Amino acid sequence: MIRKKIFNDTKTAFKLKSDTELDRAIFLFSMMGSPTLVKSGIALTKMSLKLKLPVEGLIKKTIFEQFAGGETMEDCKPTIKTMYQAKLHSILDYSVEGKETEEEFDAAVAKKIELIKFANEEKEVPFAVFKPTGVGRFEIWEKMTAKVSLSDEEKKEWENIKERVEKLCKTAYDLKVRLYADGEETWMQTAADDLMEEMMRKYNKEEALIFNTLQCYRWDRIEYLKDLHEKGKAEGFKIGAKIVRGAYMEKENERAKRLGYPSPICESKEATDVNFNSVMSYCLANLEDISVYIGTHNEVSNYLALQIIEDKGYDINHPHIWFSQLFGMSDHLSYNLAKKGYNSAKLVPFGPVRDVVPYLMRRAQENSSVKGQTGRELSLLLEERKRRKGHETRHDRQEKESF
Repeated sequence: MIRKKIFNDTKTAFKLKSDTELDRAIFLFSMMGSPTLVKSGIALTKMSLKLKLPVEGLIKKTIFEQFAGGETMEDCKPTIKTMYQAKLHSILDYSVEGKETEEEFDAAVAKKIELIKFANEEKEVPFAVFKPTGVGRFEIWEKMTAKVSLSDEEKKEWENIKERVEKLCKTAYDLKVRLYADGEETWMQTAADDLMEEMMRKYNKEEALIFNTLQCYRWDRIEYLKDLHEKGKAEGFKIGAKIVRGAYMEKENERAKRLGYPSPICESKEATDVNFNSVMSYCLANLEDISVYIGTHNEVSNYLALQIIEDKGYDINHPHIWFSQLFGMSDHLSYNLAKKGYNSAKLVPFGPVRDVVPYLMRRAQENSSVKGQTGRELSLLLEERKRRKGHETRHDRQEKESF
């Protein structure tokens, strides 16, 4: 039986944090506990950057250092090495968003290929990642999903997108590196799903190297997974499934309401939890065909996964099961899973401070909108500070007694 206290070990969770870093994290999660404060902070940050005010230094010393590994791949290397000493892997994500030109997309692909090669060379890095809208304009994905006609110029853009995705997947296949595509908004996602299915069909004949992301706050994802699994069995390819709850809930609900169609998002947090756990359980019941990347900060879902692994008698480091959390969040999950021997990784974003701001803003919004998430993070950080102070007090007392 999985002991319910595995994730309460704050000494293991925050072992790599200095007292200063611990205090910074406490300050940030205290701030993120207030949605109003987060909203104001985001607006102020956007305005400051637009007016070219000198705020990058402040951003770098606070939210950037909490949620990003550095500005370059070289910056991230010490963090990667240090985490690996605690048996925790890293997934590097060049988190630059909002690009629009073909030249920028080609440059992004070159950067991703560099990261795939890096993952091939470094045992600390088990996956590479790309964002579909990082290799082609959102509007093209959206039009392909809506099945509307493209102009000749747009057709050329779509061909370029397919070539870029093919190039990334073939590089990953040739180097035997697992590569996953991030999930995005529903009104562009079907085109991405179809393309990633095509890549799985081509490159996952022997093992799952190509993964697609399933955002489980979408109520249709369990049926999507089952259909994909049936195709895989019939056509002879393996499924790579990265499962997450999802990152665009407010935007999805607002758009559905504005345009008058049923929301694609589960009706409640509880329904989302049930859906995520169903998708996860289905993956874990079919490991001969499906490799699963469990990307969640939810303790109950992590406990459920551990219980299923134990009940089914799987090795705790089964090669088809990976756990992952975001850098700067849920260290109590990541480090304790790694310590117990599970395949565990942190997604480590990096890039120039100004370019990574949209990603950081989304992290702050997610933390403020997920009920209980920030409070749990904060309570554990405070518990660790209390533990350290108690340890210092005991140490001081022992020193005095030794005199």
